[in-house]
Amino acid sequence: MARILLGVSAGIAIYKSADLASKLTQRGDEVRTIMTGHALKFMTPLAFRAVTLQPVYTDTFQDDPAYRPEHISLPEWGDLLLLAPATADLIGRIRAGLGDDLLTLTVLACQKPVLFAPAMNDRMWANPIVQQNIKQLKDLGYHFMEPDAGHLACGSVGPGRLPEVGNLMAAIDGVLTGSSKGS
Repeated sequence: MARILLGVSAGIAIYKSADLASKLTQRGDEVRTIMTGHALKFMTPLAFRAVTLQPVYTDTFQDDPAYRPEHISLPEWGDLLLLAPATADLIGRIRAGLGDDLLTLTVLACQKPVLFAPAMNDRMWANPIVQQNIKQLKDLGYHFMEPDAGHLACGSVGPGRLPEVGNLMAAIDGVLTGSSKGS
């Protein structure tokens, strides 16, 4: 059983993240979810809370009477931080070292493995800026999955799809067992 911290950014692929959270929970993992403000436009926290039976975190300044700095305590709790979907925006903000929401602050404070599962339009994926950001994050020791290719929500066909749930689970297991070396 692993403790997975699932960071969800905005993208239509968010539905796969909810399915992943459900399947991880079913196999015995504990999953806590952090959603960006833009992710809330695609899905509500209730969906993740319902499938994980765990709290969902959405706001750095959430009204919490027992104030705990979640961006510090969450990465201490988790065994791995998975960013799925990891949009071009999220990748760029992390690469720049920005901590402008709960998810990016959590990444900055995380000393556990971080696995990115990018999902975006194929032209965005191919953009040299995005590829440079990914290369620099890999050089810093972050783990990356390649996106799947196929039909994208925008109507394009190419790389950019969030990998299937089984492949995401295998990548999580690979990073946790050390069989994935910053790929």
